[in-house]
Amino acid sequence: MKAVIQRVAHASVSVDGVTVGACEKGLMILLGVAEGDTELDAELLCRKIVNLRIFCDDAGKMNLSLKDIDGELLVISQFTLLANYRHGNRPDFLASAKPDEANRLYEYFKALAQKEVRHVGTGEFGAHMKVELLNDGPVTIVMDSDVLKKKK
Repeated sequence: MKAVIQRVAHASVSVDGVTVGACEKGLMILLGVAEGDTELDAELLCRKIVNLRIFCDDAGKMNLSLKDIDGELLVISQFTLLANYRHGNRPDFLASAKPDEANRLYEYFKALAQKEVRHVGTGEFGAHMKVELLNDGPVTIVMDSDVLKKKK
């Protein structure tokens, strides 16, 4: 499972011109589910993300987590994070999970996040979405659950 995490002042996602999810100060996460990912991948990523100390304290140092600042989340599914771009110029997405499984794990991730964070906005799985955000910093981190598993 891969996540692109962006610290934002605010973010929103719309489908057909209608806002379906939004967040204020916090994190916007683009979440890609790979073939073979499990609940463990979602749990590892969620735990790491909500506790990631990337918000500034009073001294201007990145010492505070999303939970510490009572921040919000916007989680958007994005299978294109699993793109294979090594051969040719047209990427394939064969490494991404099948839609039913990807949606199940996306929903599981969202449920985990809702237990940790007071507000979790989401996109619409499988839809063509337009994302707007004001990146704060900018701070952008790419996280992979496979890397977290190797840590243990």
